[in-house]
Amino acid sequence: MTAAADLVLTNAEIHALTDPDETAEALAVRDGRIVAVGAAFDVDHLAGVETTVRDCGGRVVLPGFVDAHTHLPMVGRRLVNADLSAADSPAEAVDLLAARAADLDAADGPDREWVLGFGYDESAWDDDRYLTAADLDGVDTDRPVAAVREDMHLASLDSTALDRLRGEMPDSDVHTRAGEPTGVVVEDALDALWTAIEPDRPAMRRAVQAATERATELGVVGVHDMVRRSEAPAVYRELDRVGELPIRVRLNYWSDHLDAVEELGLRTNHGSDRVRVGAIKTYTDGSIGGRTAKLSEPYADGGSGDGDGDDSTGDDGTGGDDRGQWVVDPAELRDIVARAAAADLQVAVHAIGDEAVRETLDALESADGARHRIEHAEVLTDDLVDRLAASDVVASMQPNFLKWAREGGLYAERLGDERRLASNRFGDLLDAGADLAFGSDCMPLDPLFGVEQAVTAPDDRQRLSVTEALRAYTSGAAYAGFDEDRLGTVEAGKLADLVVLDRSPWAVDPGEVADIDVRTTVVGGEVVFDRDAAN
Repeated sequence: MTAAADLVLTNAEIHALTDPDETAEALAVRDGRIVAVGAAFDVDHLAGVETTVRDCGGRVVLPGFVDAHTHLPMVGRRLVNADLSAADSPAEAVDLLAARAADLDAADGPDREWVLGFGYDESAWDDDRYLTAADLDGVDTDRPVAAVREDMHLASLDSTALDRLRGEMPDSDVHTRAGEPTGVVVEDALDALWTAIEPDRPAMRRAVQAATERATELGVVGVHDMVRRSEAPAVYRELDRVGELPIRVRLNYWSDHLDAVEELGLRTNHGSDRVRVGAIKTYTDGSIGGRTAKLSEPYADGGSGDGDGDDSTGDDGTGGDDRGQWVVDPAELRDIVARAAAADLQVAVHAIGDEAVRETLDALESADGARHRIEHAEVLTDDLVDRLAASDVVASMQPNFLKWAREGGLYAERLGDERRLASNRFGDLLDAGADLAFGSDCMPLDPLFGVEQAVTAPDDRQRLSVTEALRAYTSGAAYAGFDEDRLGTVEAGKLADLVVLDRSPWAVDPGEVADIDVRTTVVGGEVVFDRDAAN
C-alpha cells in the first residue's frame, strides 16, 4: 500500500520547466520531496486523512526561485535602515536619512551609532550625481552618516564619517575636489566603512530574519549569499540548527577568508540540507555605476567623477580616457583561483567590464576543477560570448540590471548606445550554448522583476523567452550551485521547493510579469509563505 502524502497541490497549472517543459495538474509531497506529478486523478488518491490538500484554483506552480547572487543581509539592513531606493532626488534621499536619524533618537542600543541608508541610484534622478558630504552634513549633527549606492561599490559619507574613517581609506579611492574629499568613496575605501558598520550577532540575526521573510514573499527558496567578515554564516547555521531558517543558503566566502576555509578543511558542498559551502568569491573590477568596471574602451562620459566638479582621475591618471580600475589585479586573481581550485573549492569571480571578463576567463580556464563562475559579465564582446559558451564556466548574471540598459539610462550615459545594447547578452549566451544562472544582487531581490527585464530587453542579443528566463532563475541557478539533482525542476524525487503564482507569466503582457503576485512558497514541503494567511 502506497503511503499517504504530506502535501498535495491540485487544480493547478504546473510547469516542470524541464526540456521540453512538461505540464501537470497536481503533485504530491512526502518527507520534503515530490513523489508524484501528473493528472489530478492520478495524484489526488495520495491524499490521506492527515494530508494537507491545497486547491490552487488553476494558478501556476513552478520550481521555487533560486537567487544565484545575493547579499541577503543587505536586504534586511535596507528594511531596518533608510531604504534609499525609493528616493527620486538627492533631496529626497537626504529626507529619508533625516527620518532615520529621528527614529534613532527615539531608540536605544548600539544600532544608534550610525545613520545609514542603502540603495540609492543617482542614474534615476533628474539631478544625476552622487550624494556628497555637502548633502549629508545636515542630516545629523553628532552621528556619522553613510549612504551606500545600490551597487555597493560606492558610498557617500558626511564630514563626521570622513573624519572618523580618515587614514583607513586609500587616497586613490576617495574622490576629491580642489584637493578636499567630496564625501564620495569607492571600492577599497568602502572596506573601512563596512568594518565600522558591520552588525553584531543580534543585529545580524534581525537583518537575516527580515531578509528571509522578504525572500519567501517573493518566491525565493534558495540563495547564494556572498559573505565577508560577517556574522551572517553563524546566524544562518544557528537558525538552521533550531529549525528557523525558511530558505536554503549557499555561502560564497570572500577570498580574504580563503586561509580560514582551507584551515578548516571546508569544501564546496559541505554542510547541511539548508546551509552549504559554496564558492570562494573574489573581485576583479568595480561597477559601471561607480565608473570602476574595467573596460577595453573608455567610458562614454569620461572620468570617474561624482558629477559635481570632482577632480579625481581613473587608474591611468588620464581622467577623460578612463577605462575603470582593477580591484584585484590579474596576477593576484590567478593566484586566488589556483589556490581555491587546488583546495577543491568552486571559484566565483566578479567581472563586469569586458577587460575584466577576459582576464577572468584566462584565470579560470587555466585552473583545475569544474563549474567555476563569472559573476555579472555585463559587458561582453562576441569573442567573449564564444569563449564562455565553449568553457564550463557558469555565467552568473543579473537580468534586473537591464533596467539600466533602456534608452537614456545609466548604460547609455556610461557606455554609450552601442555598448548598452550589447550589454547583458543573455540571448546570445544561451544561443551559443553557455550555462546561464540568474540572481538579483539584491537590486532588487525580486525574480519576477528580473524575468520581466529579460523578456522586455531592448535588444535581441539580450532578450529571452519567459521559459528561458524562468529556467535561468530555477534550474540554471541550481546548476551553478551543484544542486541540479535536488532543485530547479518539478519532478518526482526533487525537493519540494515550489512557488505558486497568482497569474501565468506566459499569459500576461511581458511588461506586467513583475506585477504578478506570489501566492504561496513551499520549501521542503513546508509552506513558508502564504499570502492568504498573511492577509
